[in-house]
Amino acid sequence: MKASNVWVIIPAYNEEKRISEVIKKIKKYANKVVVIDDGSKDKTYDAAKRLNVIALKHIVNLGKGAALKTGCDFALKRGAEAFIAIDADAQHDPDEIPKFIKNLNRYDIIFGCRKKRETMPLVLKFGNWFIHAVTKILYKTDIKDTQCGYRAFTKKAYEKIRWKASDYSMESEMVANAGKNKLKYTEVPIQTFYLNKYKGTTILDGVKIVFNMIWWRLTR
Repeated sequence: MKASNVWVIIPAYNEEKRISEVIKKIKKYANKVVVIDDGSKDKTYDAAKRLNVIALKHIVNLGKGAALKTGCDFALKRGAEAFIAIDADAQHDPDEIPKFIKNLNRYDIIFGCRKKRETMPLVLKFGNWFIHAVTKILYKTDIKDTQCGYRAFTKKAYEKIRWKASDYSMESEMVANAGKNKLKYTEVPIQTFYLNKYKGTTILDGVKIVFNMIWWRLTR
Protein backbone atom coordinates (compact mmCIF):
# COMPACT_ATOMS: atom_id res chain seq x y z
CA MET A 1 0.00 0.00 0.00
CA LYS A 2 1.41 3.39 -1.03
CA ALA A 3 1.37 6.10 1.62
CA SER A 4 -0.23 8.42 -0.93
CA ASN A 5 -3.37 6.24 -0.94
CA VAL A 6 -3.73 6.28 2.86
CA TRP A 7 -5.78 8.94 4.63
CA VAL A 8 -5.15 9.71 8.30
CA ILE A 9 -8.35 10.48 10.20
CA ILE A 10 -8.20 12.39 13.50
CA PRO A 11 -11.34 12.82 15.60
CA ALA A 12 -10.74 15.71 18.00
CA TYR A 13 -12.56 17.30 20.92
CA ASN A 14 -11.08 20.27 22.80
CA GLU A 15 -7.51 19.51 21.66
CA GLU A 16 -6.37 23.02 20.77
CA LYS A 17 -3.19 22.60 22.83
CA ARG A 18 -2.02 19.33 21.27
CA ILE A 19 -3.54 19.01 17.80
CA SER A 20 -0.80 21.06 16.08
CA GLU A 21 1.95 18.83 17.45
CA VAL A 22 0.09 15.71 16.35
CA ILE A 23 -0.57 17.01 12.82
CA LYS A 24 3.03 18.14 12.26
CA LYS A 25 4.34 14.66 13.12
CA ILE A 26 1.71 12.91 10.99
CA LYS A 27 2.56 15.01 7.92
CA LYS A 28 6.02 13.42 7.84
CA TYR A 29 4.32 10.18 6.75
CA ALA A 30 1.02 11.14 5.10
CA ASN A 31 -0.15 14.09 3.04
CA LYS A 32 -3.87 13.37 3.27
CA VAL A 33 -5.00 14.28 6.77
CA VAL A 34 -8.55 14.94 7.97
CA VAL A 35 -9.32 16.45 11.37
CA ILE A 36 -12.90 16.30 12.61
CA ASP A 37 -13.60 18.86 15.31
CA ASP A 38 -16.40 17.19 17.24
CA GLY A 39 -18.12 20.27 18.61
CA SER A 40 -15.11 21.57 20.54
CA LYS A 41 -15.49 24.57 22.83
CA ASP A 42 -11.94 25.72 22.16
CA LYS A 43 -10.07 26.56 18.93
CA THR A 44 -9.24 23.03 17.81
CA TYR A 45 -10.72 23.66 14.36
CA ASP A 46 -8.70 26.86 13.82
CA ALA A 47 -5.48 25.20 14.97
CA ALA A 48 -5.96 22.40 12.46
CA LYS A 49 -6.88 24.78 9.63
CA ARG A 50 -3.64 26.70 10.09
CA LEU A 51 -1.63 23.59 9.23
CA ASN A 52 -3.25 23.12 5.81
CA VAL A 53 -5.07 19.88 6.50
CA ILE A 54 -8.72 19.14 5.76
CA ALA A 55 -10.72 20.30 8.78
CA LEU A 56 -14.36 19.33 9.26
CA LYS A 57 -16.56 20.46 12.11
CA HIS A 58 -19.55 19.09 13.97
CA ILE A 59 -21.64 21.94 15.35
CA VAL A 60 -22.32 19.93 18.51
CA ASN A 61 -20.42 17.11 20.20
CA LEU A 62 -21.65 13.81 18.73
CA GLY A 63 -19.00 11.42 20.06
CA LYS A 64 -15.79 9.83 18.85
CA GLY A 65 -17.56 7.18 16.78
CA ALA A 66 -19.57 9.78 14.89
CA ALA A 67 -16.52 11.97 14.30
CA LEU A 68 -14.38 9.12 12.98
CA LYS A 69 -17.18 7.99 10.67
CA THR A 70 -17.59 11.54 9.32
CA GLY A 71 -13.89 11.62 8.48
CA CYS A 72 -13.79 8.16 6.92
CA ASP A 73 -16.90 8.81 4.82
CA PHE A 74 -15.39 12.08 3.60
CA ALA A 75 -12.12 10.38 2.61
CA LEU A 76 -13.93 7.46 0.98
CA LYS A 77 -15.82 9.82 -1.34
CA ARG A 78 -12.49 11.32 -2.37
CA GLY A 79 -10.87 8.06 -3.36
CA ALA A 80 -9.19 6.82 -0.19
CA GLU A 81 -7.84 3.27 -0.49
CA ALA A 82 -7.08 2.91 3.22
CA PHE A 83 -7.46 4.77 6.50
CA ILE A 84 -5.44 5.24 9.68
CA ALA A 85 -7.33 6.36 12.78
CA ILE A 86 -5.26 8.15 15.40
CA ASP A 87 -6.19 10.10 18.53
CA ALA A 88 -5.76 13.87 18.69
CA ASP A 89 -4.44 14.05 22.25
CA ALA A 90 -0.83 12.92 21.54
CA GLN A 91 -1.32 9.55 23.23
CA HIS A 92 -0.30 7.86 19.99
CA ASP A 93 3.09 8.25 18.33
CA PRO A 94 2.76 9.22 14.64
CA ASP A 95 6.27 7.84 14.07
CA GLU A 96 4.64 4.40 14.14
CA ILE A 97 2.45 5.12 11.11
CA PRO A 98 4.83 3.22 8.76
CA LYS A 99 4.11 0.02 10.73
CA PHE A 100 0.44 0.30 9.86
CA ILE A 101 1.00 1.22 6.21
CA LYS A 102 3.36 -1.74 5.72
CA ASN A 103 0.82 -4.20 7.11
CA LEU A 104 -1.99 -2.88 4.91
CA ASN A 105 -0.43 -4.89 2.08
CA ARG A 106 -1.22 -8.14 3.91
CA TYR A 107 -4.17 -7.49 6.21
CA ASP A 108 -7.65 -5.97 6.02
CA ILE A 109 -7.38 -4.30 9.40
CA ILE A 110 -4.49 -3.58 11.76
CA PHE A 111 -5.03 -2.89 15.45
CA GLY A 112 -2.56 -1.00 17.59
CA CYS A 113 -1.69 -2.95 20.73
CA ARG A 114 -0.44 -0.80 23.58
CA LYS A 115 2.72 -2.11 25.18
CA LYS A 116 2.35 -2.89 28.86
CA ARG A 117 3.32 0.27 30.68
CA GLU A 118 3.40 1.07 34.37
CA THR A 119 1.70 4.37 33.59
CA MET A 120 -1.46 2.71 32.24
CA PRO A 121 -4.26 3.34 34.76
CA LEU A 122 -5.32 0.17 36.61
CA VAL A 123 -8.95 0.58 35.56
CA LEU A 124 -7.86 0.54 31.90
CA LYS A 125 -5.80 -2.60 32.40
CA PHE A 126 -8.73 -4.47 33.94
CA GLY A 127 -11.24 -3.10 31.45
CA ASN A 128 -9.10 -4.09 28.48
CA TRP A 129 -8.61 -7.60 29.84
CA PHE A 130 -12.32 -8.12 30.47
CA ILE A 131 -13.49 -6.74 27.12
CA HIS A 132 -10.85 -8.85 25.34
CA ALA A 133 -12.19 -11.99 27.05
CA VAL A 134 -15.81 -11.20 26.16
CA THR A 135 -14.91 -10.37 22.55
CA LYS A 136 -12.95 -13.60 22.16
CA ILE A 137 -15.92 -15.66 23.33
CA LEU A 138 -18.57 -13.82 21.31
CA TYR A 139 -16.76 -13.10 18.06
CA LYS A 140 -13.97 -15.70 17.90
CA THR A 141 -11.29 -13.03 17.61
CA ASP A 142 -8.10 -12.81 19.64
CA ILE A 143 -7.39 -9.09 19.69
CA LYS A 144 -5.58 -8.33 22.92
CA ASP A 145 -6.21 -4.58 22.90
CA THR A 146 -9.71 -4.05 21.58
CA GLN A 147 -9.96 -0.49 22.91
CA CYS A 148 -6.88 1.06 21.35
CA GLY A 149 -7.98 3.79 18.94
CA TYR A 150 -4.83 3.61 16.82
CA ARG A 151 -5.73 1.35 13.91
CA ALA A 152 -5.72 1.06 10.13
CA PHE A 153 -8.03 -0.59 7.61
CA THR A 154 -8.52 -0.86 3.88
CA LYS A 155 -11.38 0.60 1.89
CA LYS A 156 -12.97 -2.83 1.48
CA ALA A 157 -12.66 -3.49 5.19
CA TYR A 158 -14.29 -0.15 6.06
CA GLU A 159 -17.32 -1.02 3.97
CA LYS A 160 -17.76 -4.14 6.14
CA ILE A 161 -16.90 -2.74 9.56
CA ARG A 162 -18.64 0.65 9.27
CA TRP A 163 -20.12 1.14 12.72
CA LYS A 164 -23.35 2.64 14.02
CA ALA A 165 -22.16 3.63 17.51
CA SER A 166 -21.43 7.32 17.97
CA ASP A 167 -19.44 6.94 21.20
CA TYR A 168 -16.43 4.88 22.34
CA SER A 169 -18.40 1.68 21.69
CA MET A 170 -17.49 2.05 18.03
CA GLU A 171 -14.04 0.56 18.70
CA SER A 172 -15.63 -2.66 19.93
CA GLU A 173 -18.27 -2.58 17.19
CA MET A 174 -15.46 -2.41 14.66
CA VAL A 175 -13.89 -5.52 16.21
CA ALA A 176 -17.26 -7.29 16.27
CA ASN A 177 -17.88 -6.50 12.60
CA ALA A 178 -14.37 -7.62 11.67
CA GLY A 179 -14.97 -10.94 13.41
CA LYS A 180 -18.39 -11.42 11.87
CA ASN A 181 -17.02 -10.79 8.38
CA LYS A 182 -13.92 -12.91 9.01
CA LEU A 183 -11.56 -10.13 8.03
CA LYS A 184 -7.85 -10.79 8.07
CA TYR A 185 -6.33 -8.83 10.94
CA THR A 186 -3.17 -8.38 12.95
CA GLU A 187 -1.90 -6.30 15.87
CA VAL A 188 1.20 -4.12 15.98
CA PRO A 189 2.82 -3.03 19.25
CA ILE A 190 2.71 0.70 19.93
CA GLN A 191 3.87 3.08 22.61
CA THR A 192 1.21 5.08 24.43
CA PHE A 193 1.65 8.24 26.46
CA TYR A 194 -0.99 8.80 29.15
CA LEU A 195 -1.01 12.56 29.42
CA ASN A 196 -4.42 12.59 31.06
CA LYS A 197 -5.50 9.40 32.79
CA TYR A 198 -9.09 10.57 33.15
CA LYS A 199 -9.62 10.98 29.43
CA GLY A 200 -11.16 8.24 27.33
CA THR A 201 -13.36 5.34 28.35
CA THR A 202 -14.76 5.22 31.88
CA ILE A 203 -16.06 2.26 33.90
CA LEU A 204 -19.57 3.14 32.73
CA ASP A 205 -18.35 3.16 29.12
CA GLY A 206 -16.86 -0.31 29.69
CA VAL A 207 -20.14 -1.69 31.00
CA LYS A 208 -21.97 -0.21 28.02
CA ILE A 209 -19.43 -1.71 25.61
CA VAL A 210 -19.87 -5.22 27.02
CA PHE A 211 -23.67 -4.88 26.93
CA ASN A 212 -23.52 -3.68 23.31
CA MET A 213 -21.31 -6.59 22.26
CA ILE A 214 -23.79 -9.08 23.70
CA TRP A 215 -26.68 -7.21 22.04
CA TRP A 216 -24.93 -7.12 18.64
CA ARG A 217 -24.25 -10.87 18.89
CA LEU A 218 -27.90 -11.63 19.62
CA THR A 219 -29.49 -9.29 17.09
CA ARG A 220 -27.22 -9.18 14.03
